[in-house]
This record gives sequence, C-alpha cells and structure tokens, in this order.
Amino acid sequence: MQTKEAAADTADRAGLDGPTVERWKARVAAERQRRSPPEGFPRLPELAPGRYSDPAFFELERDALLRRGWTWAGHVDQLPEPGSWYESDRSGSPILVVRGLDGTVRAFYNTCRHRGAPVARGGSGTAAGSFTCGYHGWTYGLDGALQAVTDPRDFSGLDTARLGLVPVRCETFGPFVFVCEDPAAEPLARFVEPMARYLRHLPLESLRLVHRRTVEVTGNYKVVLENFLEAYHFRLLHQKTTHRIFDHTGTNVHLWRNGHSMMLSPHRRAGWIDPGAAGMPEMSGITDIERDFNASYSLFPNLILPFSSTGVPGIAIWPLAIDRTRMEVLWFAPMRDGERDPLWETRIANFDRIVEEDVEFVAPIQASIASPGFRGVPLSYQERRIYHWHEALDRRIGTERIPAALRVTPLLDDWTED
Repeated sequence: MQTKEAAADTADRAGLDGPTVERWKARVAAERQRRSPPEGFPRLPELAPGRYSDPAFFELERDALLRRGWTWAGHVDQLPEPGSWYESDRSGSPILVVRGLDGTVRAFYNTCRHRGAPVARGGSGTAAGSFTCGYHGWTYGLDGALQAVTDPRDFSGLDTARLGLVPVRCETFGPFVFVCEDPAAEPLARFVEPMARYLRHLPLESLRLVHRRTVEVTGNYKVVLENFLEAYHFRLLHQKTTHRIFDHTGTNVHLWRNGHSMMLSPHRRAGWIDPGAAGMPEMSGITDIERDFNASYSLFPNLILPFSSTGVPGIAIWPLAIDRTRMEVLWFAPMRDGERDPLWETRIANFDRIVEEDVEFVAPIQASIASPGFRGVPLSYQERRIYHWHEALDRRIGTERIPAALRVTPLLDDWTED
C-alpha cells in the first residue's frame, strides 16, 4: 500500500517549488477537517518504558546516534579565520574542529599521537599555524600533519608521516558543520537529502549564528527531543505563547527517509506577522511555507530547525547521562551589513520563554518515568513523528542488538516519503 502522503512525494522531489507549496498548504487544510486518523493508518504499539530507563539500551543508542552517524557540530561563524578552532565533545570523544590555512574546515581527535594528551585546550581559540601538545611539545599543522617532535634524537625509526592527528569525517550543509566518527556512514549530502531538498530555495549560506546558549536539564534526552516532534502539547503547555500563534489541529506531518521529518503548523490568523520580527530582513527566496507557517524540521537524530522568513531558531539535544540532557538553544539569521538587528534581543527572549515552558516539565516527567506507574507510551496519529524517530533509532542500532522487549515494530514505511 502506498499512502497519499508517500505518493505525493514523487511530485515533490524537485524541492519546494510552487506546486509543492500548494500541495503542502492543501494537506494542512485537509488536516484541519479530518475527524479521525486516515484510513489504513496502523495502530502504533506502545513504546516500552525501558527505552527511557534501561542503562544498557541507553549505551547502545548513545553509541549509535552520536558515533555512528552525522551529528551537528557547530556553525562556520565559530571558525572566522584560518587557525580558528573549537572542541566538540558531544559524542564523548574530544574532537577538534579547525579552519585550515586553505580555508577548509576539518576535524581531528584532540589527541596527541605520542601519549594521548590534548593538543588544544580551553574549548576554542585561534592557533598561529599549528597546535603544540602541552605535555611533550609534539607539534601538528592545521591539516593534522605531525610537524615536529621534541628531542627527535631519542626516537629510533619514528615514522612521523603516519603519526598525524587522527582525522574525523567533517562536512558542511549550508553553514552548518557536521562530524561523523563512522568511516562507513554515507556522505552527509546523501544523508540529509530527503530533508535538504526542501531547503534548496533558501540562501542557507547567508544564515549567521546570532545567538547560542546551553541549558542542562534533569531528564532523559528523548523526553526533551520528543517534545519538539509534536504539536499536541501546544494547547496546554504553551497557552499564552505558541498556542496563541499556531493552530495545532492543522499541523501536517512529513516523514522522510533516514529518520528526518517535519511538522507544518499554520498561523491561526491569515497574514499574521510576529511582532518581534516585524521589520527584520527576510531571507531571499522564501515561500508561503516559511512566511505563513511554522515549518519545524527535524534532522535526525537531534537537531530541530523551525524555519521562518526572518530567521531560524535551533535546538540541539545531547544525552549526558540516562537522566541528564544538554540543550543548545541557537538562532541563525540573515544579516544586514553584518550587524545584528536590535530587535533580536526581544526575539531571543520570546523564544527563550517558550523553551522554558518546555523545559519545566522535563524533571517531573523524568521522576514519573522512573516509577512503576510508567508502563509504556501510547502514541497518536499526531505523534507519529516520535514513532518514526524510534524506528530510525532501532535501524541505526541494529534490531538484532536490542532486547526483544524493547524493540519497536516498524510500521511506518508506507507513510514515509522517500
């Protein structure tokens, strides 16, 4: 069986052109009118409670998600000139991201090939053409090559050519930097393509990093992540913020290959303009989708990007422990003459208020899911992005490695757009 959603994707593959925009708007209108799940949509089995509390499962998923696939590692603005570098340790490995003398962004393990000390310390900085290990003075170029060894006379037959910093795969999607520790993973461009084709009309390279902060919360990272994969909670959790702006009953969901997805929530009032964004420069090439809807993309496994006409907030969600999560709250915006519009202070504060509303429920939920009262997670048609994400998680881990009681039954292939 091929659903209408999957069949429509054949016509949408060119990207977000005019006919695709109209099809997406029609799907939102139809969503507002439906009175039950569509014919043929499967009953989704409950997610097992151990997927949120089992320590062995947590180690499986953290390894699979953060070390065996592409993850967001920053923005090119964090590397403004040759020699600029920063360290990313989100996967548990110390990874050094650096802009070379040739302008290329590369990544290496921040691990000296002599005795394992870090070659760069302090989190970020600018190197004057090289990195020198502070333990024994081995020196590496910005391309990772070993340039000098302290007291070379004491080493017999040292093959310096093979002792450069160990590289980590590093590629960019627009201005976003991604890293991958798995040499067998598909290229970034192929991995993001199911979602990226709907963003090609936008000048992603013009998006500057205008804000970044981190928040640590007490709760399993999936409790945090799943909150951003559905609009079902808008009516109660965001009564005075998001719910006043967007109509969750019209939210239309797109499921794509590789675990990516999007939910398109319409403005309640036609022609509504965010007062906090009025007068800000818009991106070129925008469509009615970015102007009149909240188009919230999820790039698997953990990056949320709700696109609007004047900027893109971002949420990156990182597991620190089975019951502890770090959120990066980000803003990317088209810039006029390189200066941040003064309105950004208000806009950032408004978004922070919404994030705080989301965060305040995490710790109480964590306390509940650790209790005997947590027996599983029944999901609705509105929440199918969550089930789709869990299907992708199991594929990444390898179903055979997951205890049978914790597995998710794959049911959404026919509802996933290629």
